[in-house]
Amino acid sequence: MGEMQSPSEQVIQYTIRRAEHPPDLTSGWDSDPWRRGDVLAVTHFHAQSGTHRPITRTRVLYDDKGLSLFFQVIDRYVRCLWTRYQDPVCEDSCVEFYVQPKPDRGFFNFEMNCGGTLMVSYSTADGSDWSRNRTVASVPFELGRQVKIHHTLPARVEPELTEPTLWELSCFIPFSLLEHYVGPLGKLHGQCWRANFFKCGDHTSHPHWAAWSPIGPELDFHQPRYFGTVIFEG
Repeated sequence: MGEMQSPSEQVIQYTIRRAEHPPDLTSGWDSDPWRRGDVLAVTHFHAQSGTHRPITRTRVLYDDKGLSLFFQVIDRYVRCLWTRYQDPVCEDSCVEFYVQPKPDRGFFNFEMNCGGTLMVSYSTADGSDWSRNRTVASVPFELGRQVKIHHTLPARVEPELTEPTLWELSCFIPFSLLEHYVGPLGKLHGQCWRANFFKCGDHTSHPHWAAWSPIGPELDFHQPRYFGTVIFEG
């Protein structure tokens, strides 16, 4: 894979399939109902990335209560040091989900290292220039604890794993957390949200930054203008 591609004029979108209830976070990638979810690939690497190109795939489902995500990563140079809520987990081997439920409201960034530690915040902007006018609010633990996470690697990985490593992380994000900031979401079927998915490892021996929807030349994931579209199955 080459450098980060320029944002394409082609619409980047993904359909979130409906499940009757949240899937078991401890079940496998191809188990039911996870296998119902379409596979989304995080393949656009930023130009500042090194030579390491991990393979990251994601499935997303929804039900009446929330969103369920499953990340499967074929990685190398895996490292995980941060273990407390709101630690800077992007420095570790990390996957991330950014989502903007309503076009006139802010976006959330859910960042989880391979050891299952979560960092989550809600960003708003005064005007259209998110890079300069963004206000970031850290989501308090009382809300963040509602996010359920299952991970296959230990909470701490040190020294770094230099051999090829498959690791997985699944999580459940309740809609009630999102509604605390953006208000009632209403009936979801047919709704279109803006979102992006990322893989990074800022302080690993082989730093890299990959996105589902390419972010452009500036190394900043917090750019909703580059988000793709996710559509809730009707």
